[in-house]
Amino acid sequence: MLVTVIVLAGSNFAAHGQSHRVPLDGYARVLLLVTCLMLLWRHRHPVAVAFGTALAVLGYLAAGYPYGPVFLTVALACFSAVVAGHRRAAWAALGLLWAGHALIGLWLYRWLPPAGDKSVGITEEVVVGTWMLALVALSELARVRREQWARERADRAQAARRRADEERLRIARELHDVLAHSISVINVQAGMGLALLDSDPEQARAALTTIKAASKEALGEVRQVLDTLRAPGAAPRAPAPGLDRLPELVEQAAAAGLTVEVEGEPPHLSPGADLAAFRIVQEALTNVVRHSGSRHARVTFAHDGEALRLRVDDDGPATGADAGGSGNGLAGMRERAAALGGTIEAGPRRGGGFGVLAVLPSHLREDQ
Repeated sequence: MLVTVIVLAGSNFAAHGQSHRVPLDGYARVLLLVTCLMLLWRHRHPVAVAFGTALAVLGYLAAGYPYGPVFLTVALACFSAVVAGHRRAAWAALGLLWAGHALIGLWLYRWLPPAGDKSVGITEEVVVGTWMLALVALSELARVRREQWARERADRAQAARRRADEERLRIARELHDVLAHSISVINVQAGMGLALLDSDPEQARAALTTIKAASKEALGEVRQVLDTLRAPGAAPRAPAPGLDRLPELVEQAAAAGLTVEVEGEPPHLSPGADLAAFRIVQEALTNVVRHSGSRHARVTFAHDGEALRLRVDDDGPATGADAGGSGNGLAGMRERAAALGGTIEAGPRRGGGFGVLAVLPSHLREDQ
């Protein structure tokens, strides 16, 4: 609407200073109105509108009507075409307009209205061509900026999706580690309780007590993980577990019938590394309880100044084909180590049994 008002009012105003041109009549105003109305479809059909406005303006000039803001319609149409990606079509439409204007102004003016019109001259055509080049440059700049903004939006969306995927993976890994360990202890104690229910009620009672404690701890850790979903970014209600809770893992393993021997002193680590080391030990001991016939495991800590080496071994034998677990636990341990720049090696030992070796960079260590 604004463009239509500018073109119609501007053409009427420009006509007063161009008495040698054909006065605006009904046909001229209809042609101006149609040229403006074509802009309504410039986003849906940019190529057709670019050529349509260029041809309409050529018809307006060929009829000898006054120069004015009618060129604005072609500029807007070609600008929209370039921004939409139809660069060659927009350039062709502008080239068509410039060539037609030059043809009319330098040669066809002899046979076209108004009578007695003179040649426009080469200088004027150069000026018109310069303005068209400036329009092309402006349109290209707008197109480049629009593409840049689109790439930035896509990059931000991709980064957000990546962060969401990483958060889902972290939560899934935490839930797997918590549930796999606790349910393994509960499963062993439940089997023991059923076996001793009639012959040794006191031992069965102890097994049920262990089940209660393990399930309570598991519910607490699951609740802590799920709290991050309810309030993203909020501080956790309880500190993340670390190697300071290693004695609890040893007690839980003992309740499941597994004796754990700890060699070396657990070092002080940053919170992220401390949590990763705790979960790696927890998952390794869980695999021993579930998949090994051994009732003895060793957890060894060693630091050589460059890396922390955490090793968990059992003496075997394996109780099934999946001696190292289902694969999800080992994958989770590898992901935790890789996130810190470390590595995980897991596999059968030469002398029998299964071993897990985690190597974490020493720069994560915090001396206290």
